[in-house]
Amino acid sequence: MGDCANVWFQQDGVTAHTANESTAIVRNMFPGHLISRFGDVPWPPRSPDLPTCYFFLWGYLKTRFYAHKPRTLNDLKEAIRQGIRPIDRQLLGRVMDDFKKRLENCIHSDGRHLTDIIFKT
Repeated sequence: MGDCANVWFQQDGVTAHTANESTAIVRNMFPGHLISRFGDVPWPPRSPDLPTCYFFLWGYLKTRFYAHKPRTLNDLKEAIRQGIRPIDRQLLGRVMDDFKKRLENCIHSDGRHLTDIIFKT
């Protein structure tokens, strides 16, 4: 892979990405340079730099389609379609306003983690 001494690896908090086996491989490749939920630099879930799909849409949809417990991939796809349809412009406007505020807070804190952010929908 080459020299990774000056390279940082950042991963999200997805369970498969933070499994012991996965983390061990990444730690070996990027010693001391892992930004992750359990990494050298802790990275919280729903961090302020994530796109709106991560901090809003997936959680919003999960609350709707897991209620119906889709059993097949096609059921899941249809549940996602049905979950997206009722999202109105007003809600999306609030989501984007919140995103802008979080970005501004991130800039004001010099890119550090925002421990006091409250996520609103």
